[in-house]
Amino acid sequence: MGLTARSSGLNLLRENFNIDYSKKNPIIALAGNPNTGKSTVFNGLTGLRQHTGNWPGKTVTQAQGNFRYQGQEFTLIDLPGTYSLLANSTEERIARDFICFARPDATIVVADATNLERNLNLVLQVTELTDNVILCLNLMDEAERKNIKIDVAGLKNDLQIPVVPTVARDGKGLKELKNTVYDIVNKNIVVHPYRVKYSPEIENAVEELVQELRTMLTGIEKYINLHWLSLRLLEGDKTIMRSIKDLFLKDDSFETKTEGVVQTDGVNYI
Repeated sequence: MGLTARSSGLNLLRENFNIDYSKKNPIIALAGNPNTGKSTVFNGLTGLRQHTGNWPGKTVTQAQGNFRYQGQEFTLIDLPGTYSLLANSTEERIARDFICFARPDATIVVADATNLERNLNLVLQVTELTDNVILCLNLMDEAERKNIKIDVAGLKNDLQIPVVPTVARDGKGLKELKNTVYDIVNKNIVVHPYRVKYSPEIENAVEELVQELRTMLTGIEKYINLHWLSLRLLEGDKTIMRSIKDLFLKDDSFETKTEGVVQTDGVNYI
């Protein structure tokens, strides 16, 4: 028997993250490593149409802003700067939970063009969670000064997501970024990101766990990427079940019930 959902509907879920959905604006998440110019991108897109507060129950600052493009208004949520979504810190957990549960209509990942290899780790983690990902390749002027050449078309082809080069401090590329967001939200383009392929042993374990979770999470499984959730559980992430309980469930014994769920062929993967 499934667990009882505390609330239903994406709008109610978003309210848990202090998102005002009364205007029915598409929700756009802005993610990225620290020191990538993410705040400059945020300011460049939203201008003075922004405000700050705290994430619910956290001392971490939450910044929200709005921008208009082609007559449509969008709400931009600036997520804490993180190197991953593995929930090793409060900032990582906030970013992970927002992308996972608030299900933004598009997610922009800002990357430092001078340090692309390190930044792509977060990009690949985000594409495991959601299809509608845009890579904002910022600090292109710094890359040029360092004689770093980036094959933007090749990167787009490999990742299978839109890639927009920017120099946010000068406003370069921000119009194209807005246009890409607009096209994704309005389904003018459909994104199917590249996703990491794991070994057959891992994929088989994931599939078994997906079936187990589908039974446990009856009624709310449509709000959760079960493949991604299974990977996190196999990695030993116990905080994700706590987030699910806090957002969806009345059953306080949920975490205890799920402690032994990550087992396949008698092997406990946690």
